[in-house]
Amino acid sequence: MRYPPAHKLATRRRIVAAASAAFRERGVEQTGLDEIMHRAGLTHGGFYAHFRDKSELVAEACAEAFDTAVINLDRIAAKPTAAARARLLIDSYLSGHHRDNRGSGCLIVAVGADMARLAGAAKDGFARGFARHLERLAAALRLEPDPAANHDRVTYLMSTLVGALLFARAIDDRERSDALLAATRRTLRREFCR
Repeated sequence: MRYPPAHKLATRRRIVAAASAAFRERGVEQTGLDEIMHRAGLTHGGFYAHFRDKSELVAEACAEAFDTAVINLDRIAAKPTAAARARLLIDSYLSGHHRDNRGSGCLIVAVGADMARLAGAAKDGFARGFARHLERLAAALRLEPDPAANHDRVTYLMSTLVGALLFARAIDDRERSDALLAATRRTLRREFCR
C-alpha cells in the first residue's frame, strides 16, 4: 500500500521527535534504532524507508532539538534589560526541573560528549545546529552592544551553564546537586544580572 507524501513526512517527523527525546534522555550511543522506532509507534524495518542511516537521523534530531529551543529564546528576548534576559536564562537553565527532565532539556548537555566521538552527518548536523543556536541565543540575550563581545560573553555564559547542568545531573545526591545549581545560579547572577 502506498501512502501519500504527507503521511510519509508526518511519519518522518514522528521518528525525528522520538529520536530527539531519546537522544536527550539516553545519549546517542546508548539509543538504538529499535528504541527510537518503538517510541514512534513503528517497527524497526520501516526506518530505512525514511533515513539512510542513524547518522542522518542524528543530524535531523539535533536540528529539531535546537529549533524547539526557539520558543524559550523568544521569551528571553522579550525581557526589557540584559540583566533580566540573563536572569531568565540562568534561572530556567539551572533549575531542578531542567535537570530532571532530560527528554525535553538541553541537547548540548545530553549529546555533547557523544558528538566528540562521532563523525559525518551526525557531527556536522550538530555543529551547524549548535552554531545557529549560539547565534540565536546571542541575539536574544543582547548582553553587549558590540556583536563580537556579545558572542564571546554568550559563549562563556552558555559554557558555564552547560558544565553546571552536566555536573548536577551526574551527582546522585539530590541535595548536593541542588546546592551546585544554586551556587552556580548565585555566581552567574552576580556576574550577568547587575
